[in-house]
Amino acid sequence: MSRSLEPIDADQAVSLLYRAHYTSLVRLASLLVGDSWQGEEIVQDAFVAMHGKWRRLRDPANALAYLRQAVVNRSRSALRHSAVVARHQPAPLPDEPSAEHQALAHLRRAEILAAIRALPRRQRETLILRYYADLSEEQIADTLGISTGAVKSHAFRGLAALRGILLPSSQGENPPTHTENRETWS
Repeated sequence: MSRSLEPIDADQAVSLLYRAHYTSLVRLASLLVGDSWQGEEIVQDAFVAMHGKWRRLRDPANALAYLRQAVVNRSRSALRHSAVVARHQPAPLPDEPSAEHQALAHLRRAEILAAIRALPRRQRETLILRYYADLSEEQIADTLGISTGAVKSHAFRGLAALRGILLPSSQGENPPTHTENRETWS
């Protein structure tokens, strides 16, 4: 830079430097940080800082060298910041099912609950205790006051009835009819 910048004010000096060196400084910053928009920001910030410190500049003839150093230092800072952000990024959230999927699942649950409610009381109780409460056959027998063999029989019949209600086309027959008292389960 020539000595002609010494007597002029900060506005004129920074304007001259900007017109003459902006493009090459942006290229430098962009190559250092790997991103052109971030390179432009870095150079803009360096020019703003240069303008604010123009009066304190020891040797205005070295203004371009100070700008280059500022661009390199700001690029290093931007890279350090990016590395810290990348290290501390939260784990991505798992994919959520679509609203359609949730609506269909809700309908399927309602269909299953209706089918369970349609079962005779002992079959319904046996299946709920087995698959919802996760009780063993012995625990179910104790809870219901019936034998283990009766638990197995009620579970088998209840599952067969559910299959018949929920999957009637797969069996090709109507679901079994029950003569036991049907209570509404809630």
